[in-house]
Amino acid sequence: MADTEGLQRTVLHDLHLDLGGKMVPFAGYEMPVQFKPGVMAEHLHTRAHAGLFDVSHMGQVILRGDGAAAALERLVPVDVQGLAAGRQRYAMFTDDRGGILDDLMVANRGDHLFLVVNAACKDADIAHMRAHLDGVTVTPVTDRALIALQGPQATAVLAALVPGVADMRFMDVATHAWDGAELWVSRSGYTGEDGFEISVPEARAGALARALLARPEVAPIGLGARDSLRLEAGLCLYGNDITRDTTPVEAALGWAIQKVRRRGGAREGGFPGAGVILRQLEDGPARRRVGLRPEGRAPMRAGTVLFADEAATEPLGTVTSGAYGPSIEGPMSMGYLPAALAAPGTRVFGELRGRRHPAQVVDLPFRPPGYRK
Repeated sequence: MADTEGLQRTVLHDLHLDLGGKMVPFAGYEMPVQFKPGVMAEHLHTRAHAGLFDVSHMGQVILRGDGAAAALERLVPVDVQGLAAGRQRYAMFTDDRGGILDDLMVANRGDHLFLVVNAACKDADIAHMRAHLDGVTVTPVTDRALIALQGPQATAVLAALVPGVADMRFMDVATHAWDGAELWVSRSGYTGEDGFEISVPEARAGALARALLARPEVAPIGLGARDSLRLEAGLCLYGNDITRDTTPVEAALGWAIQKVRRRGGAREGGFPGAGVILRQLEDGPARRRVGLRPEGRAPMRAGTVLFADEAATEPLGTVTSGAYGPSIEGPMSMGYLPAALAAPGTRVFGELRGRRHPAQVVDLPFRPPGYRK
């Protein structure tokens, strides 16, 4: 039995218990790692139908002020000023060495910016913004829950309750009404599937979750399947695949840095670690995050050391995430390798229980995404 004493609970905690959730510590919260069907069944249900995730532990933050977008650009390497109203974008806070302090979503909701940050980093992120965003009001949202509905049937399910969501595009954000409650809805997804993230007043979160779960297409999904789903999608988990010791370019996140913030762009640089990051974008980094497919059935999990061959004494790198992929019916891992060995088809060896096992570098994601474009 996991020790959950002293942990925070989301407003959906009692619902998780009613549904038979196995509760574990995660980022300072007591969260369900799985429900009665188990991780494999939850994963496959999300891929085939729709899964409901409680992500209320994550931080929701509002930025207000005439110069909020320009100010935020001084902390992130992405184009915030060019983000249109009703749209959101992936971003990351960086430090002076180019390391990643956290990754986040930034939405332009017209008269303010709305950020969603990682649970374990939210207090530090808020302090970071308050220290550096002059003239901007940084307000944590403390009275709203956050749930995610993911999977190929997510649109049909949510549209039955909130018809307007069917017209949203990938990475759109909008305000919709449901049963008298104001919902802040975005269309993206951490699973590689089409889906929605819904910020809902805490007082109505349980009712909305139960209304969604009443549909036969929807099942509750825990942290275990959330991890295997995001890994199949080739997406990073902060604290594992990206940290202060990894730059966005090393992490293969250069796609998130728009031309306007790169060398020669209208708003080149001006963010922490710009010298390191912009140089790596042009010259390439010394190492890169890669996908790995172990040969055989045994997963190479986080911490597995990688070598060039069975006899090598010097490690090449380390696995940062690894699990069995139910949809791809085999093990999958991500990790860092020297850039010269990061090409698909390269063979490396991971050390498991004192023995070296082969794995092949592959393109990410492991499974094609199902986002609505």
